Amino acid sequence: VMRRNPFGMDICCRKGSRSPLQELYNPTQVSLSNTAVLHQIRRDQVTDTCRANSVSSRKRRVLTPNDLKHLVVDEDHEMIYCYVPKVACTNWKRVMMVLTGRGKYSDPMEIPANEAHVSSNLKTLNQYSIPEINHRLKNYMKFLFVREPFERLVSAYRNKFTQKYNTSFHKRYGTKIVRRQRKNATQEALRKGDDVKFEEFVAYLIDPHTQREEPFNEHWQTVYSLCHPCHIHYDLIGKYETLEEDSNYVLQLAGVGNYLKFPTYAKSTRTTDEMTTEFFQNISSLHQTQLYEVYKLDFLMFNYSVPSYLKLE
Repeated sequence: VMRRNPFGMDICCRKGSRSPLQELYNPTQVSLSNTAVLHQIRRDQVTDTCRANSVSSRKRRVLTPNDLKHLVVDEDHEMIYCYVPKVACTNWKRVMMVLTGRGKYSDPMEIPANEAHVSSNLKTLNQYSIPEINHRLKNYMKFLFVREPFERLVSAYRNKFTQKYNTSFHKRYGTKIVRRQRKNATQEALRKGDDVKFEEFVAYLIDPHTQREEPFNEHWQTVYSLCHPCHIHYDLIGKYETLEEDSNYVLQLAGVGNYLKFPTYAKSTRTTDEMTTEFFQNISSLHQTQLYEVYKLDFLMFNYSVPSYLKLE
């Protein structure tokens, strides 16, 4: 069977070549089987956490199409990727554009970052009919990438509130946060919302009013709420801490590992553990405790220990 591979060259595929799902659960290569064990442990951790927290995690039994808008579908390789902002999602979207572009793109890093976030460039699961959704959830390999929750949160804060160019975030969220959390705010701060302090951001997140008002923005929403791991069985859980290995493992399972490698680059601006520790220095132990409660399921589900810098009450 001739199948055009996504990198613009014709390769001959044996008829009935294995899907990523088959390759994951019944690996034919030894190198893949060792890694399979690690991912089984990660899957079990999610299952156990969902079971242990069934009261809070099973409240909504039925997912709506709106719940599926973060799940990107790759028909050619039978994969579904749930993207989580601040966990290498720009690069994963670029890779998905290469995989689904039918030869239109060959190098993920040649795709401009803003183009990777144009929704029409990738197809998401909520665009399918219910029977089509169910078929794909059952037969495609589903994966996501996670990150230490507070490191991800600090990364989101730094990106959205300390960069001068993010004026839409300053207007939409910054002004609201300043209005609610800052006593004696200046007129300029209320108008611009471009100088939100991390302490104010945390106070906004734990404020019950915020939770009632609208869902969190996707950049600081929990992975649990974005990807619904208690309702959708993810076959593979990649981690930001082992991004390269886990990403290339996904590409190997998809049968494209020889042509496509996950983009790597040394980011000097990357949010680190040390940096996160520093940001939390000025947060009161009460607020730390309340914030941990908001993200607790993400910590437990993806096996992240309580950070040593936290002073929980």
